Amino acid sequence: MKNKSRNFLFAAFVVMLSSWSQNSVAQNSNSNANYEGIEFKMAIVKEPVIPNNSVNIKDFGAVSGGDVLNTEAFAKAIEAVSKKGGGKVIIPPGIWLTGPIILKSNLELHAEGGALIKFSPDKSLYPLIETSFEGLNTWRCISPLYGKNLENVAFTGKGVWDGSGEVWRQAKRSKLTESQWKKFVASGGVVNKTQTSWYPSEVFMNASEGADQNVRLDLKTKEDFEKIHDFLRPVLVSIQNSKRVLFDGPVFQNSPAWNIHPLMIEDLIVRNVSVRNPWFSQNGDGLDVESCKNVLVENSSFDVGDDAICIKSGKDKDGRDRAVPCENIIIRNNIVYHGHGGVTVGSEMSSGVKNMHVSNCTFMGTDVGLRFKSNRGRGGVVENIFISDVFMTNIPSQAISFNLYYGGKSIAETLEEGGTPVVNKSVPVDEKTPQFKNISMKNITVDGAQQAVFLQGLPEMNLENIEISNLKAKADKGFTIVDAKGIKITNATLDIKDTAIFDVFNVKNMELKNIEFNSTSPKAITINGEASEKIQLTSSPKLDLSKKTFVGSKVRKGAVKF
Repeated sequence: MKNKSRNFLFAAFVVMLSSWSQNSVAQNSNSNANYEGIEFKMAIVKEPVIPNNSVNIKDFGAVSGGDVLNTEAFAKAIEAVSKKGGGKVIIPPGIWLTGPIILKSNLELHAEGGALIKFSPDKSLYPLIETSFEGLNTWRCISPLYGKNLENVAFTGKGVWDGSGEVWRQAKRSKLTESQWKKFVASGGVVNKTQTSWYPSEVFMNASEGADQNVRLDLKTKEDFEKIHDFLRPVLVSIQNSKRVLFDGPVFQNSPAWNIHPLMIEDLIVRNVSVRNPWFSQNGDGLDVESCKNVLVENSSFDVGDDAICIKSGKDKDGRDRAVPCENIIIRNNIVYHGHGGVTVGSEMSSGVKNMHVSNCTFMGTDVGLRFKSNRGRGGVVENIFISDVFMTNIPSQAISFNLYYGGKSIAETLEEGGTPVVNKSVPVDEKTPQFKNISMKNITVDGAQQAVFLQGLPEMNLENIEISNLKAKADKGFTIVDAKGIKITNATLDIKDTAIFDVFNVKNMELKNIEFNSTSPKAITINGEASEKIQLTSSPKLDLSKKTFVGSKVRKGAVKF
């Protein structure tokens, strides 16, 4: 009897363990239990726990083929598992046309390999809701995948979620081939007078003329926004003010605006996903992590039309009033094939960004590699950023870029217009002044770029404590450093086409040590600006920096030491 009793208890224990295992999604990954090498204290990111119930959308009348609208079938399937406390909704192989899907707590949407969920191009199916876009409180069309105030949400499987973005976005002629342009024009919509942009409708074109980075600040009521419904394109996935959210496995593509937008999420995991948009897609960001806490982004690929992995926290007064920073973020083992930036912080960072680790990421052909951007009026502090082992190739503009004069355009567009201006006039510091400080970058390889490094702060709020070490860069231009302090660059091997390697203006407490470059010019390093001081240039046995440096007449005597 004792043996039987023991066997019964052991069997019960095994069943209980099995039940626990089945209740948790994505059990095969233990990556979030391993935070070795993280430079700050980081809590284990919690995964969603999903009850062991499952349904198939076909059991609720879903019809494959892309002709039948399956919105009701999705809603019924989600409601069925929700009544049981939650569970998994299975989307089998097939083409499943649907309108918006409203998410609920304790829900796993599992898109099996071969499943394509195609969101309807009928914009009337997407009602306006109060939400946040571009960091501002506003009205937009509801997202194809939308949820708010939830717990335990997961997207799994190898299927594809497609946002039908082609019917929502404008397209610039300069970004298209001639045949692509002709297809857009032939599809309907309107073309502007200069024949430079195609718009889905005249309403869209007219509404865009009064917009500030896609947001109409002059409109106040829902009725006002309804008149420009066609212009208010949503992000593909919007999950707000929620806990324990997981993306593991699927493809998310062709979004109307941004692709995946987690907003105010605690415990967010994005892994093993592919995020894709046409390279010409306006505002076709990949992943916009905004005001989230405890975040893991890993083992994913991005090929998009704007910034790929973006860290944000609201814009201007709306962001400062929210007062929810983006913090405790790990970004590792990701590949970016195309985008305006590989990993980007800002420009909407008004609640602050802190404690971010980036490692083992590869950027191929991104407009910029590591991109930090803001502007006067934002406010917010970006600090404690640690970046290592980043590999970049064929970067059309700046491999590393800090721009505190961001005006809403890509760096490529800015360079075409003559570059970011050097501004030497301070304004008073207040809550609207952005600040970037305590940022470390090491083990960075750049194999081809228009410029290796661009660091530009504000006269009234310099970039502070930026350290770059173990940099190997091949580029047309070297370093531009403006309005910064506490800059330390060590162990850099630079293969630069231009004879000017370092252009330094109004920089304090800067150290260059163990630098190698190929320029023979006596002005390989130029230092200007009356605010420049405490600059230490340490020569190496191979390179005497005193023979390669020009110090301008406005620089105080003794400010530069060799």
